[in-house]
Amino acid sequence: MGAFLRGATGGLPLLAVVVGAGAGAGAIVFRWLIQTFTRLLSGHADYAAAGHAVNPHVPWLGRWFVLVAPVLAGLVYGPLVYRFAREARGHGVPEVMFAVARRGGHIAGRVAVVKSLASALCIGGGGSVGREGPIVQIGSALGSTVGRLLRVAEDRMRILVACGAAAGIAATFNAPLAGVFFAMELILRDFAAESFGMVVLASVTSSVIGRAAFGNTPFLALPSFTVHHLTEYLLFALLGVLAGAVGVVFTRILYLVEDGCDAAWRGPEWARPAVGGLLLGGLLLLLPQMYGVGYPVLEDAVGGAYATGLLLVLLVGKIAATSLTIGIGGSGGVFAPSLFMGAMLGAGYGNVLHQVLPGTAGPVGAYGLIGMGAVFAGAARAPITAVIIMFELTGEYSIILPLMAAIALATGVSKLLSRDTIYTLKLSRRGVDLGEGPPRSPFAGATVQTVMEPVPDPLVGTMPLATAADALVRAPHGVLPVLDASGAYLGTVTARSAAETLADTADAMLTVSDVVHLPRPITTETDLDEALSALMAAEGAGLPVVDEDRSRLVGWVTHQSVLHALHRTNTERPIRPASATGHHP
Repeated sequence: MGAFLRGATGGLPLLAVVVGAGAGAGAIVFRWLIQTFTRLLSGHADYAAAGHAVNPHVPWLGRWFVLVAPVLAGLVYGPLVYRFAREARGHGVPEVMFAVARRGGHIAGRVAVVKSLASALCIGGGGSVGREGPIVQIGSALGSTVGRLLRVAEDRMRILVACGAAAGIAATFNAPLAGVFFAMELILRDFAAESFGMVVLASVTSSVIGRAAFGNTPFLALPSFTVHHLTEYLLFALLGVLAGAVGVVFTRILYLVEDGCDAAWRGPEWARPAVGGLLLGGLLLLLPQMYGVGYPVLEDAVGGAYATGLLLVLLVGKIAATSLTIGIGGSGGVFAPSLFMGAMLGAGYGNVLHQVLPGTAGPVGAYGLIGMGAVFAGAARAPITAVIIMFELTGEYSIILPLMAAIALATGVSKLLSRDTIYTLKLSRRGVDLGEGPPRSPFAGATVQTVMEPVPDPLVGTMPLATAADALVRAPHGVLPVLDASGAYLGTVTARSAAETLADTADAMLTVSDVVHLPRPITTETDLDEALSALMAAEGAGLPVVDEDRSRLVGWVTHQSVLHALHRTNTERPIRPASATGHHP
């Protein structure tokens, strides 16, 4: 069964469904954790909508309890993140992007558990962050864990990580299309047919589970809007320009505040969220609307409940509160805060237009809705995701044309003002450029056929693992290919995996096929650059070269053979094809 899931054509769709189901269940648990910790630490289902209400659990503290809630939450999630999964700190999406682009999709399984608890505590304790970043990281960690347990090839591992990300978004926000495009546009950064189909499967599976738990209704309840005058398109376009600038400003302030917190903090990292929680609590004391995600406040703003001055205060307050939450070491996403900012900006912009152009402006809420998508596009520079996610979150199709125009302009303005997005800037600051092309290679034009070695004596899949251990001990590279009884290629097995398995169990019925690993497929026409990358990601020090059908072995490639090719290239000797039946000269 494991070999089927790893290599068969039908194995990947089945894994996508499994990951989608797991992420859907994870989203249910995550939302329950947020609700539980919010009620425990604030005494309300959503304190952002409660004003300066008293926490019924500690009524003697009055409204001053908001000074304590972030500190208590930080005292728990700070040590949790520091001890078990430091990558769970922050908004999560950049870590997933890095894992897919640079680590073959490998994410530690414990990240899902730690991120769930840390983000739920942070949001429940007043952290002004969203839940999309955490659920993306949770779902991605689940997909990576499934792939790692089954030892799938690296290309499939990346797809499973994207499946987990899409499924998490789909179940949490009842937005299956948005989950798909978020994963394709931001995580995988391509739209290959195979990966698109698998991500859709995972997203649909997760959505079915999410709708069974949360119902089949749009995530945000907003009134219907229509465009009455063509002049409004120009007004929406100007909003898109402003929103793009706000998205960039939010990005810059977020990392400036994080740098300031890094420079100011001198204590142990595990205590930083608790101590910084005092600052966050002070801000929440002034603006309780900043407590948690803040969707009720967002809905009120789009519904026209606030005056222009208050909308401006809430916009600035959200930028400050989110930046401070992340800066002190909090765990949560930046998608929901960007929607909040867009709603405040758009509604305020609409209020001003109603005063200046009362007969032309149109509903204030329409500007708030379009501002939500445009600010997210300006911050994340993901226009397709922004359009789809706004449509699915609200169920509002009537203003799709001005929404698309504003989002396109916001994306363009963002690109003019900043090279990085809110997600890629975190990686750029570490020296990682996801858009950077590979450096010129000394292997340009050379293929695996020029350096491959003869195939070492293979193992048969039905061979007892204890018997195969002798052959693995003698293998010069600690890895051997595995064939079935008919001679078809199954994968590879390493001395390390065999030794670990035999040490863990005394089962005499174990065979080589029980520990076989399917590495990334390498053919005679594969570039040496790609072969070297596959070797670095492989469990052993050698890789099989297979035919175009991936069913028969035709050669073997090792670090030594690639190094030999590099040496000859540097000494300006041409690389000549080597025979698959004799050692490389």
